[in-house]
Amino acid sequence: MTGLQTVSPRYGEASLADVLPGALTALGVPGSTDPIGLAAGPLAGARRIAVLLVDGLGHHMLPLAAPHAPVLAELAARPDSLALTTGFPSTTPSSLASLGTGAAPGAHGLVGFFLNVPGTDRVLNHTRWTDDPDPLRWQPLRTQFDIASAYGVSTHVVAKPEFAGSGLTVAAWRGGEYIGAAEPDAVAAHMLRALTTAPAPTLVYGYVPDVDRWGHEAGLGSPQWIGAVRQVDRMLTRLLDGLPPDTALLVTADHGQLDIPADTRVDVDTVPGLRDGVRVLAGEPRVRYVHTLPGARDDVLATWRGVLGDAAWVLPREEAVAAGWFGPVSEAHLQRVGDVVAICRDRTALLATRTDPPTVARLIAMHGSSTALEMMIPLLIARS
Repeated sequence: MTGLQTVSPRYGEASLADVLPGALTALGVPGSTDPIGLAAGPLAGARRIAVLLVDGLGHHMLPLAAPHAPVLAELAARPDSLALTTGFPSTTPSSLASLGTGAAPGAHGLVGFFLNVPGTDRVLNHTRWTDDPDPLRWQPLRTQFDIASAYGVSTHVVAKPEFAGSGLTVAAWRGGEYIGAAEPDAVAAHMLRALTTAPAPTLVYGYVPDVDRWGHEAGLGSPQWIGAVRQVDRMLTRLLDGLPPDTALLVTADHGQLDIPADTRVDVDTVPGLRDGVRVLAGEPRVRYVHTLPGARDDVLATWRGVLGDAAWVLPREEAVAAGWFGPVSEAHLQRVGDVVAICRDRTALLATRTDPPTVARLIAMHGSSTALEMMIPLLIARS
């Protein structure tokens, strides 16, 4: 499989959304599903399960990381390591909600990074979200942490202190005891403390963002990116050395990344015609949601197809939904997808310098679309 080949999400077979349901099955939670086969396989007999999500560490990033991360490389070389798909779009808020709920984006409703709030011209940034809209209404599904807690599993979430109580945290991780940890070493320490002191069965989830951050800001393989990978490897060493008996550690990611050259970036605010008929532009550079003015959809669709050509698939909403990219989309969430959806091929990116935060245009590596580099994620497994 080449890195730019298109990959469809494998919901209900081998996707990020299937990881926690499999872990709950292994911990004895009734009604959970396990399409990956974790409970009867690598998690058999585990009474404590730790899940570490390394933001941005896609499956195709592992060979680039291997020279700097021997522990990670050893885990990736084990026969029980797996390659899963993330959901679509391959972006952090959508993926974290899919992991936390065990559902595809169309069901939980976080179908992108920047979404138009239906009935308004407002664009919601899920990483700057507090309580408007209400996270319990915007993402109405029970989380896997909620479900596990109801059946007596001790559940814990370890991530940066500033994420506590945010809209995305409530949407994706509610039900777990939140433990703030500023640095990867502190995340490892708090994960081990919860695994060791909480009564079994126990589920502990940890999140570290810096591999993704430095891919965005400095590029894949940059010294900063390598430093973040080395930090994750030290964290894994600490976790593996400290796992209590009957414990399994799962290491996964929310998406991969790819560097986007300057000459394949299209600014919709400088190309004549691309803003005509557009009410709100949402999504992100690799997947754009174009919300059109009344009666303008067909003209916008034709214009975007004509300008972008083979650089992107440009589809009306109903075709994008029918293709299954988001999984089944509930009626309540349909309007969050644009009237027109533009999915970038290869290394194209669609900037919107007039309305996006200025930092977006400065990103070096990006994600969100359907290439293998973005869609494929690892599931690495270790036992105490």
